Amino acid sequence: MERTPAQPTGIAQTWRGDVVIVGGGILGLAAGRELLKRRPETRLVVLEKASEIAGGQTGHNSGVIHRGIYYKPGSLKARLCVAGAAELIEYCDEHSVPYRLCGKMIVATDPAELPRLDDLAARAEANGVPDVTVVETAELREREPHCEGIRALWSPRTGIVDYGQVAHAYANEIRVMGGEVLLDHEVTSMQRFGRQTVVRTSASEFKAPAVIACAGLYSDRVASLSGAPASPVIVPFRGDYFVLRPDRRYLVNSNIYPVPDPRFPFLGVHVTPRVNGDIWLGPNAVLAFSRAGYQFSDVNVGDLRATFASKGFRTFARRNWRTGYSEMERDLRKSSFLKSLQRFLPELTEDDLLPGPSGVRAQALTETGDMVDDFVIDVQPGILHLRNAPSPAATSSLQIGAYVVDKLAEQFEEYARTPDIAGIGTWAEG
Repeated sequence: MERTPAQPTGIAQTWRGDVVIVGGGILGLAAGRELLKRRPETRLVVLEKASEIAGGQTGHNSGVIHRGIYYKPGSLKARLCVAGAAELIEYCDEHSVPYRLCGKMIVATDPAELPRLDDLAARAEANGVPDVTVVETAELREREPHCEGIRALWSPRTGIVDYGQVAHAYANEIRVMGGEVLLDHEVTSMQRFGRQTVVRTSASEFKAPAVIACAGLYSDRVASLSGAPASPVIVPFRGDYFVLRPDRRYLVNSNIYPVPDPRFPFLGVHVTPRVNGDIWLGPNAVLAFSRAGYQFSDVNVGDLRATFASKGFRTFARRNWRTGYSEMERDLRKSSFLKSLQRFLPELTEDDLLPGPSGVRAQALTETGDMVDDFVIDVQPGILHLRNAPSPAATSSLQIGAYVVDKLAEQFEEYARTPDIAGIGTWAEG
């Protein structure tokens, strides 16, 4: 017989439905939208701890529509990014979300980088990235007259979009289809009783057979509420941007990236146009002192304690302390930041760099100190946790939403893509 959970003090009533989604960022909303598309009668609620939609990673990223150049062929990242970018562009067209296919130039400035550039070209071909070509110096300068490099990889269909607007469009669809999106609902507990899961916030209780957690920077903590594995843990890395002085925007036509260092998972300081006309320069990658630490001065003692208590982080820090020191120096010294940019945009000066925004990336680490490169999903009875979803997750959001729901359908057949499959009875109240 199923146990009935005790009613927490102060809870006036219990919401009962089919699916609870924890996390109102772009991935939780994409999953909710996909669920309702497949089964419109689903009683669904999305719980977001912040007071606004897309207030975390979704609203603080650079807005690039990636095409799948960097990722290991056959990986989830590669497959979902290539398909996800094409689907996202169609979605923006259908829902009048502004975007621009301004292209991306990945620039080699040193002969030692050429083998890595060739590797990226091979990956792009293996992944089916459209229209990517290798360009020599003359074509590079024709497309980017102020950019210096000895060879480059040109991706004309890389784009830019405001992912906050995309997330709001997903949320609006959920509401139109009868779902709920509740803000200021931080989840504090999650317990499974028979075929039902009870999810509690400080003032509300939600009961459903299925839960999907897409909690981003807090994904490991939310996972621990239901007894999911402690690893991988989340370590927050802050990336700071400068904004190019408006009268110098003529220096840049497209996204301009360096050839990435394979020893580190970040793509290096680069140049990103924005749909509002701004041009962002950055980011660096430094340890954030808070999981919501968008400023250098933001410190959360509990978050710091959790980071340094992680064996995986301590191992990672010992291996990468030189890189970490360089990133911190670049964060504190504008001249060091500028030097990284001048490798391929030598005309930039310190006066061109205006204070800009910051983002925090949720990076999953294993117990052995390795950065988890691919998307990770933990599956428990009735509960799915999206544990690692760094870039290009926003680009891939529609595909990730479908993938997560496919995983849910392995337990609840009514969410399978084939419309004639029905799992009546699976959803019976306990």
